[in-house]
Amino acid sequence: MRRPHVMGMLLALVLAALPVTGAAAAEPPQEFGNDWHDPVTAAPPVTPPGTRSCEVKVAEARFRDFTPYRGAYTPPKGCGDRWSKVVLRLEGEVAGRQYDRLGHVHIGGVEVLRTSTPQPSPEGITWSVEKDVTRYSDTLRRDQPVEMLIGNVVDETYTGVIDVEVTLTFYAAEGRTRPAATPDRVLTLDGEWLTTPRNSERVVAEVYATGSGGGCEEYWYLSVPDGAPYSCRTPDGPYREVQIKVDGQLAGIAAPFPTVWTGGWSNPFLWYVIPGPRAFDVKPVQYDLTPFAGRLNDGRPHRVEVSVVGVPEGQTGWSTPVNVLVWQDRGSEVVTGALTRHDNGVPANSSAYAPGSEHRVDTRGGHRLTVSGHLNTSRGRVVTTVDRELAHTSVHRWTDGENLDALKGTWTDRERVTTDGRGPATAVRAHRTYTMDGTTTLGAGDRLRTVLALGDRADTAVERAGKRLSWSRLDDAYEGDATYTANVPRDQRHAVGTSRERYRLYGTAGCHDRTVETAQGAVTRDRLRCGRKLPGGM
Repeated sequence: MRRPHVMGMLLALVLAALPVTGAAAAEPPQEFGNDWHDPVTAAPPVTPPGTRSCEVKVAEARFRDFTPYRGAYTPPKGCGDRWSKVVLRLEGEVAGRQYDRLGHVHIGGVEVLRTSTPQPSPEGITWSVEKDVTRYSDTLRRDQPVEMLIGNVVDETYTGVIDVEVTLTFYAAEGRTRPAATPDRVLTLDGEWLTTPRNSERVVAEVYATGSGGGCEEYWYLSVPDGAPYSCRTPDGPYREVQIKVDGQLAGIAAPFPTVWTGGWSNPFLWYVIPGPRAFDVKPVQYDLTPFAGRLNDGRPHRVEVSVVGVPEGQTGWSTPVNVLVWQDRGSEVVTGALTRHDNGVPANSSAYAPGSEHRVDTRGGHRLTVSGHLNTSRGRVVTTVDRELAHTSVHRWTDGENLDALKGTWTDRERVTTDGRGPATAVRAHRTYTMDGTTTLGAGDRLRTVLALGDRADTAVERAGKRLSWSRLDDAYEGDATYTANVPRDQRHAVGTSRERYRLYGTAGCHDRTVETAQGAVTRDRLRCGRKLPGGM
């Protein structure tokens, strides 16, 4: 890799973490040229604990096709095996012309990163992704095989070779810095089968659910019901829900995040510098399966299936790899229990099509699931109840030929996990809201314009006996407006565009409030309003 670029990128990240006044930058260019600022996000970096560290290279590859990189991982020496934090870092560079590409990193079969790539300038860009992967410590304590893939196509038109390096930095637990509390086991499925330790007392599945691949499921939120004159149709419209089942019984529901990749909405000029929320670091959907632990603890394999509601049967376009995190009761060899409540609400999904000079589809959907189970642990009986409620509303408008195409949508995912045993009950509450409000128009002279706003919000709290112990509030807001001439060579597009991201994270752990603004590929403002240290990137 071209180290001068990487070192410059590291310096830029350090400078970006410092408070700035928001003073005006140099005048941006009149339109996009052949080079622009390296990709940057307003999200906080992962905060290191300040202890001794050890670095291990996990992968170094140049992706030209769909051949995966395969290598070997060996745990670090000199930092112990009970770390205070483990940070994954991907550094990448690409030049020329290339689409956005989806990628993953597996260590010992465990998916530790799902990511996508920025689209390059002819002159070339560098970018980086940081992620706290401490929860995978069980996997990282042993020698493991490594697989990484960023599927790519390189030919006479798409010339960009994706050059990446992935490292892990391990921070020792020493002095007042204690080892991180992590799952005892990190498991993967054997096909669709899972066998857990017989003394499991908490089980959490995480699913890296992504709609991608260039087909209609990449833009699932824009699909319309059969009979409406639009290019992407599915029988039940745009409602999607990621479900997980244990032995055929519904065990968890979740709203997928409406990720927009860096070529999304037919306008890459929106994303050349600031990607959409989660585009570089795809966060997994998490399901607390502890109410099913009594069943799972019988020592036999159990079938675990993940599916996406709303996808036509036999149609591809979704990837749903699964990790399972397990906490064990060290005071028991076998923890018994049972599922005691399973209330599966009636799913709602209505997409109403109204024809006209401006076609319209109004969609409302939702679902509620409550499951409860008890476990007989070494500390007594513990009852875990998971209540989750999903809702989706959207209005999709378009004209014949789709010269106007507009969507306004909201997805909510409310979850409450209550644990009741000896002592006061503990409740963990999360209220997630995702929003999308965008319009694409193709006007005179084939000028294509996209105006788009995206929101990723989450309120979380931990309560005991009705008193709040900790809380956090996330609000990641993106806005973009870009125009270019379609159906002409690159040097005749005369593209202009502005983008803005404000990432706010407040809570008992501190605060982070950063705003980044761009015009025609140049950063015009980078302001950090507060920067108390947070325990890690979120």
